This record gives sequence, C-alpha cells and structure tokens, in this order.
Amino acid sequence: NSTAVGISLLATLLSTISYLATPGEMIAKGPVIGLGVLGSPIVYFVVGYWLLPVIMRHQITSAYELLESKLGLGVRLLAASMFLALRLTWMGVMISVASVAVVGLLGLTDEQAEWAVPLTVFLCGILAVGYTALGGLKAVVTTDVVQFILLFSGALLTIAMVTWESGGFSWFPTQWEPHWQSQPIFSWDPTVRVTWFGTILGGALYWVCTSGSDQTAIQRFMATGSHQAARRSFLVNIIADVSTMAMLALVGLAVLGFYRQQSGAGVNLVDQGDQLFPRFIATQLPPGVAGLVVAAMFAAVMSSLDSGLNSAASVIITDFIRRFSGRKPTDAEGLRLSRNLTLVMGFVIVALAMLVQHVPGNILEMSQRTLNLLVAPLFGIFFLAFFVRFATAFGAVFGTWYSCTVAFLISFWDAVTGGPTLSFQWIAPCALLVSIAVGVSLSLVPVQKSNRKSLCVLAGLPVAACNVWIVWQFAQSLVGSVSSG
Repeated sequence: NSTAVGISLLATLLSTISYLATPGEMIAKGPVIGLGVLGSPIVYFVVGYWLLPVIMRHQITSAYELLESKLGLGVRLLAASMFLALRLTWMGVMISVASVAVVGLLGLTDEQAEWAVPLTVFLCGILAVGYTALGGLKAVVTTDVVQFILLFSGALLTIAMVTWESGGFSWFPTQWEPHWQSQPIFSWDPTVRVTWFGTILGGALYWVCTSGSDQTAIQRFMATGSHQAARRSFLVNIIADVSTMAMLALVGLAVLGFYRQQSGAGVNLVDQGDQLFPRFIATQLPPGVAGLVVAAMFAAVMSSLDSGLNSAASVIITDFIRRFSGRKPTDAEGLRLSRNLTLVMGFVIVALAMLVQHVPGNILEMSQRTLNLLVAPLFGIFFLAFFVRFATAFGAVFGTWYSCTVAFLISFWDAVTGGPTLSFQWIAPCALLVSIAVGVSLSLVPVQKSNRKSLCVLAGLPVAACNVWIVWQFAQSLVGSVSSG
C-alpha cells in the first residue's frame, strides 16, 4: 500500500526529534525553521524522477548491494558501516530527546532528572527492541501508521486548546519577538546560526540524501514493488511531512503565545524552549487530551526505534553475515540472528543516548551537529555510483574521508579550534560538495597496481594529518573542560 508506506516513512524519519525540536526552535530562536518545507516540491521531483527510477531497477534487500557492482565490495561495506553508525547515533539522539520530554512533562528538578533520564532511556530501548524483534517490517509499517495519527492528532489538539484558552488566535505573533535571534535571508558569515536560505537548502538536502542512501527509506521504497508506486508513496510522504511540520510550527507559536501571556509563569523562553511543549501538556491540557499527546510523543520514539533497528539488522545480515558466510541462512536462523542483533544494538543505542546529551545546543542544533556528520557523506557515495560513470573506489573512499572530516570540523569547530561556533546549516552542504568534488577529481586519477600505494599515501596524508590535529585539539579541549569543571 503506497499510502501506508509513505506515512510509515514519515513517521519513522520524523520521530520525537522533530516533534519537540520544531516547536522548541520556534519558541526559543524564531520562526524561520518553519520555512524548511518550501523545498519540498524540488525534493519530490529530484527523488521521484531522478533517484527512485535508478534505485527501483534493482531487486535488493540492502541498499548497499547497489554499490558493489559499480565501486566494489570495499565501498559497499564502507557505506553499510556508515549507515549503521548513522542510524545507531540517530536512535541514541532520539532516546536522549525523549528524556527531555520526561523532564518537561513531570516538571522535574535537576536532581530528579539525574535518575529519570537514564530510566527513560532504558525503558524506551527495551520496549522498542522487544516488539521489533517479534514483529518484523510488516508490524513496523502497521504500527507506524497508527502512531503517526496519534502524533498528528496530539499537535492539532494542542493548537485547539491554546486557541480555546486564548479566546481566539491572539497567540499568533504579529511582530518579531524580543528574545528571537536575528535570522536573515542569507549570510556569508558562517557564525550566523540560521538563515532562510540555509533552512530551505538544509531541509531539501536532508530529504534527498536520506531518500537516496538510507536503508530505512530504501527498504520502504522496495516494499512498493515499482518506481511508480515508490514515487506515489514518496508523494504521500512529502504531503504528510509538509502538513505535519506546518502543524508543529504552529504548535510552537501557540505554546509561545500561551506562556507569553502568562507573565507569572516563571518561564525562560530561551533556555526552556524545548521543554515548554511537554510542560504545557502536563499542566494545561485535560487528563484525557494530555494522555493522547504523551502517547503521540512516545509513539514517535517507538516508531523510529523499531524501524531503525529493523533496517540496521537487515544491513548487518545482508551486507556482512550473508556476504561472507557463503550461504543464505534458513528462515529460522535468520529470525534468530535478527533478534539477537536487535538486542545487541539496543544496548549500543542506550549508551549512545547517554553520550549525545553532552553535545551543546537545543534539540534541533544537537541533532543537526551529530546526524549531519554522516548524512551527506553517505549520499555522496551513492551519487558517484549512480551518476558519475567514471567513478572509482579510490575516489569514493577518499571523497568520503575528506567529507566526514569537513563535516566534523564544521560541527565542532569551537571545541577543536577554540574559535566561534559555526552554524550547523553549513555542515551538510559543505560535506556533500567536498564528497562529490574530491570523489570526482580522484576518480580521474589512473590507479594501477604499481602506483596504488603511493597514490593512497599522497591522497590520504593531508586528511590523515588533519584528523590527527583534530583529535589532539579535541582532547586538549576535553581535558580543559574537565579541569575547569
């Protein structure tokens, strides 16, 4: 069912990250983040008419099978490993975000949050691992649709309740709020946190890169059976995404308007932006409505975790275990293996959830600085394989290495250099540009057995030296932080 698959893809990739990050960003920083949906028409045509016909020509289980015939086994394994790192980190970020919801919902103090956050992380991981291991993709798609309905309804009910309490739409801002940051249309200054252009470009790049290289998305496209059906499912996905993001943006403005009118509420609109939506749910909505919205938030967590775990297990089995075992496991062996892998990954994402809480910034910024480390570099490999006829494994590998290095430098520039923080909106565009430029350039270099080692040293020495410098600077920054703390 194309409609169910499209909604399932949105429910999976939207997650609690967007469910809390979008309202939180609107409240604390300004409304420009809502412009990200304006790139959706371009995304639909790029993915629907450019990427999907190429992807759907192949009957595959893993997206990374597509790479082996063009760029070799090494590149396939590199891309599969990057996907696993990306998805596990993404799931860790998501569970970390769920802990923010718990703090806001329960109005916990800092001392109470110290035990509530790890408990939330553990429970979300265990529940998602349990029913993913039991249900497979069919159960994932079915529950995704139900959970999306809960999520959308929760946002709609929040807007309705604020409108009712306000006696109309007086909550909608008619001028720029005093605490909002300056958000220009465009700026060459990389320290400007958010611009209109960066928001639209960043949103478009995320959907294109994810749809064209992420096993979570490609697995769902393959389930439709043809590129026409896959295109229809992606259209449903785009329409649902635009509707949901617009709804979440309005949620942010509604909650902002409510607390702006509550002068005695003791609310810091800048520092507590991410927690105000959960706080509103806990303190202002009737119990039945509050329960629905809470269910929507945690349904989004479960939806994304089960889909991510299912896709990651599929990649491990197809790209690593089956590829090197020399035989296809029986159905019983495959099921047992998938369940065991899901359990192991559950422990990994719980550990990652603890780590990403130390990345500075609000939910939106924290998620962008961690996930964009790999999103664009991973798509760069697929771009070379799909659209550069003379692409080579040499170019793809070093293009990816340089791209990941650039992404890390931009993301953590302040920690590495001690300089000002760079905008997270530069990470994906710069990383993708470097991936393609280096990949195409080095693919033009004739690599022979006689010169392969020397060329690898020549191409790898600059980026390796940069990596060593980054690690050294990062370690010094970490030691300094611990000492001052």
